[in-house]
Amino acid sequence: MTSTLARPVPEASRPAETGKPRGRPRLRALDGMRLMAALMVAAYHYGGRGGDVTTAWGSSPKGQFPTLHAYFAYGCLGVQIFFVISGFVICMSGWGRPLRSFFASRASRLLPAYWVAVLLVTAVFALPVVVYDAVSPSDALVNMTMLQQPLGVDRVLGVCWTLWAEVRFYALFALFVVVPGATRQRVILFCALWILAAAIAEGANEPLLDLVLMPQYAPFFVGGIGLYLVHRDRKDAYAWGIVAVSWLIGQHYAVQDLWHAPSADAFSHRTSFGIILIVTLGFAAVAAIALGRLGWANWRWLTVAGALTYPFYLVHEHLGWVVIHALHRGLGIGSAETFALTIATMLLLAWLLNRYVEETLTPKIRAALSRAR
Repeated sequence: MTSTLARPVPEASRPAETGKPRGRPRLRALDGMRLMAALMVAAYHYGGRGGDVTTAWGSSPKGQFPTLHAYFAYGCLGVQIFFVISGFVICMSGWGRPLRSFFASRASRLLPAYWVAVLLVTAVFALPVVVYDAVSPSDALVNMTMLQQPLGVDRVLGVCWTLWAEVRFYALFALFVVVPGATRQRVILFCALWILAAAIAEGANEPLLDLVLMPQYAPFFVGGIGLYLVHRDRKDAYAWGIVAVSWLIGQHYAVQDLWHAPSADAFSHRTSFGIILIVTLGFAAVAAIALGRLGWANWRWLTVAGALTYPFYLVHEHLGWVVIHALHRGLGIGSAETFALTIATMLLLAWLLNRYVEETLTPKIRAALSRAR
């Protein structure tokens, strides 16, 4: 546990305020939490929803997992947990960094595995033996920019809508925090103004404001930022206030977007209590990490888990359908075994992407983008 966690550090004496990132131990529990959130989303895509995955199984996942499908349906909330973690990590990594370094870090982290995932899914879906349709070559090329959604282009990766939300968050944080320089007061002001502006955008029902301010996702990003402020000073009342308001608004949007009345026609029914509980547990888990309560979870394999999370998240949905179809319908393997083997296969693919794509290209892209001109 660092001295920052043990007692408040005077504003003027904090190294991060000087423009140079301070040394900090890796929060390995946060790496493990990333992978848990990704596995939640995978459970949702494989057994917690209908749609295209039904083709892979040959019938509704309801029939494949008569009891578990109702729990898998809550896995989509892994995205909200991701956004809380992202707010924490981006504030931590962007604090004290110049814009060039911040941009280089984000671009080199996101793009290599993303580019290869887009090419890989496009190529696999173009195979004659695969039952899913590939996007057009032109649309696949546009997908390489991560701007396919605002341009109205078909998505190669189903999960890339979350990356579009992440990119908008990075842009807002860079413009209002990184460029002028991160300080506690500036970060608090950014959080307060974003939450207020997002509420105004919701009330105004203006599409452009919704696009920029993301009212339904802002509370989760802001909540993560608030928790990083708590990590720096656990007695910061303003930081706790940001977290509390973010949680209150965030659970509202989660219930509004994911709850529906019980219906025989719906795949499953998520209760409002269940949705609120998972959102609360997500905030609480990041809070425990921020406060140093999970410092004992310092196993090195958690760093590996964190490294696999992003490539796993990119490829697991669409390529997972292909694997499920091959194992369950092609080889007749049981539902539970197919589910486990598909997860394992996607983790192996994620390891390959991390080992041979990210570890090779990320440092090169970061160095090229960080080089002063």
